[in-house]
Amino acid sequence: MSAGNGGWELPISEGELSRLTRELDQAHQEYLPRMHAAAAELTEELRDTQPTQAGVERLRMGSRRGFLLGAGGVAAAMALAACSSSSTKSAVAAPSGSPMASGSASSGSMYTGDLQVVALATALENQAVGAYAAALSAAKAGKLGTVPPAVGTFATTAMAQHADHAKAWNAVLTGAGKPAITNVPLSNQPATLKALGAATSAGAVAQLALDLENQAAQTYLFATYNVSSAGGIATAASIAPVEAMHASILNFVLGQYPVPDDFLPTDKAASPTLLTV
Repeated sequence: MSAGNGGWELPISEGELSRLTRELDQAHQEYLPRMHAAAAELTEELRDTQPTQAGVERLRMGSRRGFLLGAGGVAAAMALAACSSSSTKSAVAAPSGSPMASGSASSGSMYTGDLQVVALATALENQAVGAYAAALSAAKAGKLGTVPPAVGTFATTAMAQHADHAKAWNAVLTGAGKPAITNVPLSNQPATLKALGAATSAGAVAQLALDLENQAAQTYLFATYNVSSAGGIATAASIAPVEAMHASILNFVLGQYPVPDDFLPTDKAASPTLLTV
């Protein structure tokens, strides 16, 4: 191991990481049309009168079934694989308890109901974009030791995908007459930035990124069971597998083989109470 790498070296080959990154990008491209269609459906739903509760339940069950059956191939396998993250306590862990059970993020929040979940998702995506951008800048400045090129390629790919997700969610917000979220209005952002600033190796940054990816994937899964609109369920379900693939690859980067679980947990899902807007 290289001393200049903070005692860390890539535990898999660069060729293997490059292959995983290509598969990740392919899965993302395959999910993009589904994501955009679902986001457009959600925007229309939010413009119209809310459907009856019975209709919501039928749509919700249909969307859940579509998610479980439609996330096939590599994306589904790696989504399940992402469940076995290390037990290390996250530096950016979300509050425990029932993540979506609370009311509005603040008494004066402009985002309510399903729009609050959309705002939370947008903020989480922006947070991930910023984290990867900061990591790439630190690597370029030599603050993380020697970073294998394949690690940089993965970070760039994941960052671009998070930006795509944020763009889709922001289109829903603006379509509903609400302001787009272009920053990171989350109460855990200072802790995230502090942890990123303290990282001295690519391995340390990878662990922080894994925490964020697990939080995002689990938040989306929890949302599929807790938002009322079919479009919101479908949008979250179309993004969750890609986020889970990010987490799976980061587990490999950290030398933690992601043993599949039967179900993705939601204990790290973010709460709307994290929102500061």
